[in-house]
Amino acid sequence: MSRLLKKRSKKVGLAPGTLVHIGTQRPGDSKVELIEYDAGHLERQVLPSLMACALPKPAPTISWFNVDGVSQVDVLQHLGDCFKIHPLVLEDILATDQRPKAEDYGSYLYVVLKMLRLEEKSGELQSEQVSIVLGENYLISFQEGLEGDVFEPVRLRLRNEKGRLRQAGPDYLLHALLDLIVDNYFLILEKVTDRIEEIEDELIDRPSSATVQGIYELKRELLYLHKAVWPLREVVGSLQRRDSDLIQDATVIYLRDLYDHTVQVVDTLETLRDMISGMLDIYLSSVSNRLNEVMKVLTIIATIFMPLSFIVGLYGMNFKYMPELEWHYGYFAVLALLAIIVSGMLVYFRKRRWI
Repeated sequence: MSRLLKKRSKKVGLAPGTLVHIGTQRPGDSKVELIEYDAGHLERQVLPSLMACALPKPAPTISWFNVDGVSQVDVLQHLGDCFKIHPLVLEDILATDQRPKAEDYGSYLYVVLKMLRLEEKSGELQSEQVSIVLGENYLISFQEGLEGDVFEPVRLRLRNEKGRLRQAGPDYLLHALLDLIVDNYFLILEKVTDRIEEIEDELIDRPSSATVQGIYELKRELLYLHKAVWPLREVVGSLQRRDSDLIQDATVIYLRDLYDHTVQVVDTLETLRDMISGMLDIYLSSVSNRLNEVMKVLTIIATIFMPLSFIVGLYGMNFKYMPELEWHYGYFAVLALLAIIVSGMLVYFRKRRWI
């Protein structure tokens, strides 16, 4: 639940646009990386956090500023002053619990979404907010974490001079980043599906309290996935409708394909949520079936011993005149009678398919 609701007590009573970081305080300083490219050249460098405004070069050069770490308010304030970014946008960048959205500020677009990954060792779902500002010939991406992202394949694609990334504008770079994040959602859903299948096998074979705990953990993970993915369909839909002049016609068809991928992710997520909801019913049914099997065995045993207890109790009475008490073969006759009764009941139960 702490991942769903981050504390905002620090912002109570402050004016809109006040820059306060909300989220996990990451160690280290923010790192600003600049990649400038066009069809003929590519240059990559790491910039000092605070410096004179490194404004983008004129078109056709595209400038991609990637900021790792958003906890340093002065760095964001500096970039906001350089690129004339509205204080409300900077406030949203610092508040890392934003709902995925896309907003048009005229000269630039602001897009925010969640980058998700699963830890290999613990299997825990990790999330960080990614904010993107798209201008006429530049793009600024803000990542909550300081190390590790899914953008490296885009950097590798930029090295290819004949690739579409080097020929297109920053709007296509925005599509490439969004597409990479959405593709990563598919990887997460595949791993979640594998975990669901493992728990399903446990439910059928050996349900236990640990199985129920695993179901509730998956339920929380899917709830967080739903919170991160569901609004993304609206974000991509608004971009592919070309409400802003910053989105070119040539990029719309790619955004349309990205929208289809987003819908597929949402549909898969809804299917997994339905499966998780039904798994608790399967667990209760499995436990009930096991209990019924135990009760069935105990009932059969009790039923078999009822006539035996009656006969033994009958001959255990302390009456003096009981003819069988003086019979030489009475003990063996009673044992034979008990065996016949047990055998007859077992045959009857077998024919009725009770055992």
